[in-house]
Amino acid sequence: MQSDITLQRLSADDPNVVLVSGWTFEAWGHLHPGLTQEQAIQHLKAECGQGGVPSIFVAIQGETPVGTASLIADDMSIRREFTPWLASVFVVPEWRGQGIASALVRRIEVEAAESGIERFYLYTPDQQALYRRLGWQDEESLEYRGENVTVMSRQLGL
Repeated sequence: MQSDITLQRLSADDPNVVLVSGWTFEAWGHLHPGLTQEQAIQHLKAECGQGGVPSIFVAIQGETPVGTASLIADDMSIRREFTPWLASVFVVPEWRGQGIASALVRRIEVEAAESGIERFYLYTPDQQALYRRLGWQDEESLEYRGENVTVMSRQLGL
């Protein structure tokens, strides 16, 4: 990752909330039929915790946000027994391939470990290789809201 990129906790009053919400709404809004952009902004603000679950981090290059990732309690309605979740890992297309997603995932892992979380989850339709490289393991493959996804888990503290 470029050395001039920092990872910062997002707060509900941060001016970047609207931008970050726009990224996640554009990328995954189709998984939540009926969700409006305004509702997505309010939902994101509610996930801006002070530490642990929930937390959202943003990768910043200079003054420019270039990526985000979240630690949330629930990301898959059909797997409520799985909690918490790594969610909404997103890097602006022109910044991809520079290790930013990996750095964001690692930051969420630190946040989880510092909160006493021993195991947490994610689901992805197409980034299994990235997460496997970072130590995540496949749990199951299934269809979720019209997409074929892999549910993965990460055991911390081993």
